[in-house]
Amino acid sequence: MTTTVPTTPKRAYKGESQLSVAWKQLKKNGLARFGGISLIVIYLLSLFAPFIAPDGLSSYSSTTITKFHPPTPIHFRDPATGQFGRPFVYQYTQELSMETFKNEYKPSTTKCPLYFGVRGDSYKLLGFIPGNVHLFGTGNPDCKVYLVGGEAMGRDLFTRIMYASQISLTIGLGATLLTFAIGLAMGAVAAYFGGILDVVIMRFVEVLAAIPGLFLLILLRSIFPQDVNPIFALYVVLMLLAFVSWGGIARATRGLLLSVKEQDYVSAAKGLGASDNRIMFRHMLPSMMTFVIASMSLVIPGTMLTEAGLSFLGIGAVEPYVSWGSLLTQAQEGGFSSFTDRPWVLIPGFCIVFTVMCWQLLGDGLRDAFDPRKRR
Repeated sequence: MTTTVPTTPKRAYKGESQLSVAWKQLKKNGLARFGGISLIVIYLLSLFAPFIAPDGLSSYSSTTITKFHPPTPIHFRDPATGQFGRPFVYQYTQELSMETFKNEYKPSTTKCPLYFGVRGDSYKLLGFIPGNVHLFGTGNPDCKVYLVGGEAMGRDLFTRIMYASQISLTIGLGATLLTFAIGLAMGAVAAYFGGILDVVIMRFVEVLAAIPGLFLLILLRSIFPQDVNPIFALYVVLMLLAFVSWGGIARATRGLLLSVKEQDYVSAAKGLGASDNRIMFRHMLPSMMTFVIASMSLVIPGTMLTEAGLSFLGIGAVEPYVSWGSLLTQAQEGGFSSFTDRPWVLIPGFCIVFTVMCWQLLGDGLRDAFDPRKRR
């Protein structure tokens, strides 16, 4: 009598795409996860900035200017009774110091309770949804919440930072997308057609590379008057950033696609009668997706820094709009007193540094995830 030993079925292994493998590798990188999650939070806060901000973008009193109002601490316990209750802030008063001849802010005895869902200045959420409800506030225009202090005209700095994030983040992302669209298209055309077209495109790229980028941006921006429409000025900055930056992407794309051009599937597509556009954009460029994903995450922070520099110099976002770079001009105007008397004006710089750091962490993680030599 023979006995048969049951055999365990072999486990079937499913093939994985390069993107799924890179995603698994990215999840193992703690710093990249921190950068990615932080960026999601930052962009969500920017998206709903008008609702989160307790005040309007340019809301200030023309009679009582609270210049560089200090942050108003939020109190959760009544100092008189020692009991916890509704959070409140004290209303501040200004007094002229006879020693420094400067207005000094001191808290009064007037308490201003904080509420959620307070009606205030009107806004348009996502650009088209009208509203006037803010996340928090006092509901009293004479007793505002200065969460991180005020700026030179008495406007709430936290509100200005929230609105500025929309400009800085949008221009950084939009200019990068436009840069890659132009660079990938021009690099693909140069690699696929070659000849005189390749020579013309590459020589133009070399001309752009020979001129310092910041000098070229300032020169091109100076062509447009300073008193142009603020929205038009933002589009001008976005297009200028893309125009100056696409050359390096086109050169890298051309070098990678020259080898892809000789692959068998490209020759097969030509033999089947596919059009040039279909071969370039449906067969050749998709092979560069890993390069595009990793490179974009590293180019976006550089574009953000460039935009911040332009706004800091006064040729970027103009009033009534504001960006993190233009907010930093008040720190420069204050000199050393920005560190001693009103350090909260340096917070926009921290926002720039933190966002750029998150993009760098995510970009390094994506680059390692797509690199087979660094997979764990």
